[in-house]
Amino acid sequence: MQCDDKLALSQVRLDKAKECLADAKLLLDNGSYKALANRSYYAIFHAMRAVLVLDGYDSKKHSGIISEFQRTYIKTAVFDKEFSVVIKKLLQARTGSDYDDFFAISKEDTASQFYDAVKFVEAVEAYLNSVKKT
Repeated sequence: MQCDDKLALSQVRLDKAKECLADAKLLLDNGSYKALANRSYYAIFHAMRAVLVLDGYDSKKHSGIISEFQRTYIKTAVFDKEFSVVIKKLLQARTGSDYDDFFAISKEDTASQFYDAVKFVEAVEAYLNSVKKT
């Protein structure tokens, strides 16, 4: 894939992450916390994919995306280590809300996770903007 194609695909994925955040905000405002957990997680998932495409990396498995992002970008301090905790929390909440019939999550927890997702996507966007300038 050409550099311009990678940048274009990266932008598409970042836009998808932002769309998930917009959906998550509506869900937060309407008290739909399980769906909010899902959209917050997918916002960071698409943001990670937006970064990884620049390296020519993709995976059909969420675990592959997460482990490659952590190995390449968090362990090397491109992104703050706090984002590793954010990824773990949001993945657990999304998995519970999607697959556990008796999963319960509070407004406070999902609101916190939403704002963590916003910070994550903003950090990715800032990184991608810096990469585009070089």
